[in-house]
Amino acid sequence: MNQLYYGDNLEVLRKYIRNESVDLCYIDPPFNSKRNYNQIYNNIGSEDKAQAQAFIDTWEWNSLAEEGYSQILDNYQGKFTSQIIGLIAGLKEVLGKGSLLAYLVSITLRVVENHRVLKPTGSFYLHCDPTSSHYLKLVLDSVFCAQGGDSVNEIVWCYETGGRSNNYYPRKHDTIFWYSKSKNFLFNDDAVRLPRDTSTMHEPILVDENGKSYQRNIKNGKEYRYYLDKGVLPNDYWVDIQALNPSAKERLGYPTQKPLKLLERIIKASSNEGDVVLDAYCGCGTTVAVAQKLNRDWIGIDITYQSISLIIKRLEDSYSDTILDKINLNGIPKDINSAVALANRHDDRTRKEFEKWAVLTYSNNRAVINQKKGADKGIDGFAYFLEEGHGHKKIILQVKSGNVSSRDIRDLHGTIAREGAAMGIFITLKSPTSAMQKEAKECGVYQHKVMGRSYPCIQIVTVKDILEAGKRLDIPLSLEVLRTAEKQSNNSVQLDVFSDSEAV
Repeated sequence: MNQLYYGDNLEVLRKYIRNESVDLCYIDPPFNSKRNYNQIYNNIGSEDKAQAQAFIDTWEWNSLAEEGYSQILDNYQGKFTSQIIGLIAGLKEVLGKGSLLAYLVSITLRVVENHRVLKPTGSFYLHCDPTSSHYLKLVLDSVFCAQGGDSVNEIVWCYETGGRSNNYYPRKHDTIFWYSKSKNFLFNDDAVRLPRDTSTMHEPILVDENGKSYQRNIKNGKEYRYYLDKGVLPNDYWVDIQALNPSAKERLGYPTQKPLKLLERIIKASSNEGDVVLDAYCGCGTTVAVAQKLNRDWIGIDITYQSISLIIKRLEDSYSDTILDKINLNGIPKDINSAVALANRHDDRTRKEFEKWAVLTYSNNRAVINQKKGADKGIDGFAYFLEEGHGHKKIILQVKSGNVSSRDIRDLHGTIAREGAAMGIFITLKSPTSAMQKEAKECGVYQHKVMGRSYPCIQIVTVKDILEAGKRLDIPLSLEVLRTAEKQSNNSVQLDVFSDSEAV
């Protein structure tokens, strides 16, 4: 059964993914671009409503980096080659303990785990840009080549989308490193061939004795035939697949979303039907969507709930909500204890993950996460509905994981008035007091003219209600804030290659 993990990919890889159980690993990690990336929602008004931070690509030397650095130099559990230990130690002398070394330590830890879970015939693809690619190749050489693997290709993916500078040659390519775990690796060349350009050889098209068209080239008296129906392999610079433009039909609003055709080429070339494909930085889920379409089993991991919720919606939009019956969702709170654990998680790489989970789960992934810089002014999310003669009206969602009191309800009531919202949803991990219930009731009701019914101006919802009673926002919303993925016909037969849900 397919697996989707919400959590730190290093922890998930080490705890749940078995040695030599994966046929193809593809990762598109942060590029060390020193910027933050926002998820773009459908147009719902002003700029600050239309975006929320998707992930952070800024790095610093902190306790997490120090711990990872120590694990490498101490050869934690015998995982690290002498080459990678020497490389990281040497880079520390050159770079110092700063942001770049912190980034390289983080990637190194995860590359080592990807190598461990690959089958001997497996392939690993790392997608990056020129920012740190020269360092990353050293890391990959020290992990793969030092253990009998090979650097198969350095693929340059060229594209024209985006702005162009007049101060330097426009930067219009990414790098995709392809490594194999051994010299005996899978490559389905016929699956990725392109139509042959007959104009490049300046030779006539001939027909053989079987009626098949070909062109020929004669060298040293020997004839070489190039059959048109066989096509030609792409070179190691790919110019036929463009990056997604803002209006692309498949775009979902995720900032670093890659085109389906790019992943189709990689997955077709380096895996077969029924093989297992792993993406440990699965973002908006392009890898898992393509793997699903091509009848591969897949494992996806991401550390942010925004990504997990987007992947779930993407798969449901493409294959209907029954697709979730064929997926193990791991790390998502399923009971009060796991919700408390998420609320108490201290990890400065992610911000307000409990609040994001509560807002997106309660709204069935239809709310917008509020991620303004600085104080959130008591707002964790927004939802919108259509009201007669008034356009779109706003619902404010607020989440609390600590102690709560009637003062919180009064504050939310003030926030509703300040924001010009129609209603507010107060989601609490702890049980509300009777005084809170009374305060909420005194805030009155909102008469929904289109629906012809009334709703409390403030509704109090507990996490227990969400988890155990399946309570969800029951107000019909006018705006789908996430773009919808294209519908797919799913004729695939999913193979249950995992022995249990705890170890894959």
